[in-house]
Amino acid sequence: MNDVIVRILARDAGIRAMAALTTDLVDEGARRHRTAPLSTAVLGHGLTAAALLGALLKVEQRVALRVEGDGPIHRILAESDAYGKVRGYVDPKDLEGTLPITRDQIAQAIGAEGHLVVVKDLRLKSLYESVVPLQSGHLDENLTAYLLESEQIPSAVRMGVQMSETGELVAAGGLLAQVMPGYQAQAWEQVQARLLAMDPGYELGEGRTPEALLAHIFAGIPYQVLERRAVRFHCSCSRDQIARVLLGLDVQALRDLVDEGGAEITCQYCGRVYHFDPEELLAFIQRKGMN
Repeated sequence: MNDVIVRILARDAGIRAMAALTTDLVDEGARRHRTAPLSTAVLGHGLTAAALLGALLKVEQRVALRVEGDGPIHRILAESDAYGKVRGYVDPKDLEGTLPITRDQIAQAIGAEGHLVVVKDLRLKSLYESVVPLQSGHLDENLTAYLLESEQIPSAVRMGVQMSETGELVAAGGLLAQVMPGYQAQAWEQVQARLLAMDPGYELGEGRTPEALLAHIFAGIPYQVLERRAVRFHCSCSRDQIARVLLGLDVQALRDLVDEGGAEITCQYCGRVYHFDPEELLAFIQRKGMN
């Protein structure tokens, strides 16, 4: 099954929701960064969170989230756009953990003290940034708090990553529901309870689809499917971008790289390595001298 986000609307109940399958997305991120099992699980939560927030955007908008807690995971950084293109990394990437990896173990790795930063590029003059303190080590609980505190939207978020007993990724996914003006309180309580009782990673790992998860959560509540949006790991880095960064260095710094035999730059988001040999760096120096 290819990764997808399914969005629905329960118009009469005044609730909108989405379910995301992100297994391939997380697997690609783990492969690129060569993460150990616990780091993979944490990265899975970060990438899934970015995918869910990205699905709330309008065209050409982007969102980035950064999590810095007091656990052994120092940082999670993930970005998404409105088209389902997601990238991110976790630091450190070599946490093995105790198998099998559990939800509580992931939360302990992140830590309960710290902050969540969400930055949105809404195609306006300036970026929109919101900082909220961590409520716990569970990233979905912190996203719920962010959506309520910073965007004043009562929401429910649940994410899950299932790892095998030998440390391989089995499945990953997430759920997000939000109320709209005039929502039915009883229906919202029902949706919240069902959503928060579910572990998307294990449900999807058992072969259930995002549509099936939504059907369970909204049982007895009429809704319509609005969209099925593909999700994938995609990094916008390029050799030209890295070259522009190198051109921004002063001449002496470039000469030092020449003396070292060239430059090797690794994109922190996707792990791609870009090599620049001494001849290319000397050409950069010549270009700077001509400007």
